[in-house]
Amino acid sequence: MRKKLLAIILTCAMVTSIFVGCGNTGKENQGNSDGASTEESTGETSKEDLSGTLTFTIWDNNLNTYIEENDMVGKFQEQYPNVDIEVEKIKDDSEYWNAMKMRASANQLPDIMFNKPFTLSRFKDYLVDLSGTDASANNELAQGYAVDGKVLGVPMTAGYEYVYYWKDMFKEAGVEIPDTWEEFEQAAKTLQDYYGKSNADFMALACGLKDEWPDYPFMEFMPALESGNGQNWNTMATQNEPFAEGTDINKAYQKVYNLFTSGVLGKDPLGLGNDQVTALFATKNAAMIALGDWGLQNIQNGAEDVSELGTFYLPARNSESDPFNVIVQGDSLMGVTTHSKNQEAAVAFVEWFYSDAWYPDYLNYVTSASSMKNFPKEKDPVLAEADNLSPDKVLVMYDGGGDDFAAIQNETTFDYKKLGAEMMTEGFVLDTALTELNEKWAAAREKLQIQ
Repeated sequence: MRKKLLAIILTCAMVTSIFVGCGNTGKENQGNSDGASTEESTGETSKEDLSGTLTFTIWDNNLNTYIEENDMVGKFQEQYPNVDIEVEKIKDDSEYWNAMKMRASANQLPDIMFNKPFTLSRFKDYLVDLSGTDASANNELAQGYAVDGKVLGVPMTAGYEYVYYWKDMFKEAGVEIPDTWEEFEQAAKTLQDYYGKSNADFMALACGLKDEWPDYPFMEFMPALESGNGQNWNTMATQNEPFAEGTDINKAYQKVYNLFTSGVLGKDPLGLGNDQVTALFATKNAAMIALGDWGLQNIQNGAEDVSELGTFYLPARNSESDPFNVIVQGDSLMGVTTHSKNQEAAVAFVEWFYSDAWYPDYLNYVTSASSMKNFPKEKDPVLAEADNLSPDKVLVMYDGGGDDFAAIQNETTFDYKKLGAEMMTEGFVLDTALTELNEKWAAAREKLQIQ
C-alpha cells in the first residue's frame, strides 16, 4: 500500500469538467444517507475485512506536515491493512470551501472531510451520523454541534482565540494588559504612536486584510462576545433589523470600526495578507496579532526568540463589572460523507484518528487544546497566560449559524469578513452599510418566509 499526496489547484477548466462529466448525478447516489446508522454499518466486520481507498481532504498545513512526517497511512494500515488513504491537500480554507461546494453539487465529495461549525448546516445532507462512535462519545464538544440530533462532525481540537503580544514591547511603551475594550483601543494607539515614530511600517495590531478572513476575531466573534450569546447568528435570523442601533452586532461593529480606522493597523492593512503580517509580528514589526491557538506555531516558526511572547483574551467588555466573555469552539470537525463508497472504512478511520493510536501524539504536536475527554492536555505556557490573566472569564460556545441564518446570509450576500476589510476602503460609512443590511435582511426573511 502506498500514500498518495494530492496537491490540488482548482482551475476553471477543472470545475467545468466536473460539472460536464457528472451531469445530473445530484444527490441520487448519496450512499447510506437514508440507511443504516454508524453502529449498524460498523457491525461485527473485522479490521481485515475492510478494504478500499479513502480520500481524506484537508487544508491545514500543520496537520499535513505531521501526517507526512509521522506516516499516518502506514500506522493506520497496521490495524487496517487493506485500506489505503489518499491525503488531498488543498491550498487554504477559502479554496477548500469552494471546492467542497462544487463537489457536493457534482456528487464527488471526498470520503472524509472537515467542517467548521458554520459549515455543518451547509453540508448536513452530505454527512453521515457519527453519534454512535466512540470518537463522538469521548468528545467534549461534538454533541454541542449536533444538527437535528445527529453528530455530523467530531471536533479535532477545542479552539480558543487570543491576542498575542510582545511583553518587552508593551513594557518599553509603558502599556499594561488591557481589561476592557476602551483599554484595548488605548493600548493599541499608544503602541502605534510610540513605535510608529521610528518605523513607518509598524503595526500596533497586525491584521492581514488583503485576505479578508484574518479579521474574523473581530467581525465574526465580537457580536457573540458583546452579547454572551454563542447563537447570535441564529438569533439574528429571527429579527428584521438585527443591525439597528443598540443591537449587539451594531455595538460590536461600531467598536471594530473605530479601532480599525484609528491607524493602529498600520499604513497598508489592505495590502498585506495573513502570512505577511504574521511574519512581521514574529519579527516585532507589530506588537499584537489576534489569532486562534493554531497561530502560535506559525509565530514560533517565524521568530528567533519567543521568550517575550505572551497572550491575553480580547477584552470586548465595556467595564470591569461586565462579564469577561471568551469564545470557545470546536475546530476542524471531521466527518464522513454520504458520497463515500467505503463508509464503514471511513468511519473506522475517524475512530482510529481519535484513538490512542494517533490522536495523543498529534495533540502534543499542535498548540491547540484537546477536544477529547479521554485525552486531556495542558495548554502551552504562552496560551495558559491568558487564562491566568482572566480567571473570571465566561466561556461562550460559538455556533456559526444554522440553516435559516445561512439562507438569509446567502440572499443578502452578508459577509462579515469582507465587511471588515471594506471598513478600510475610501468612502465607507458604517451606519449606511448597516442600514442597507437591515433593509436586505428584512426583505430576505420575507422572501424566504423565515420567521
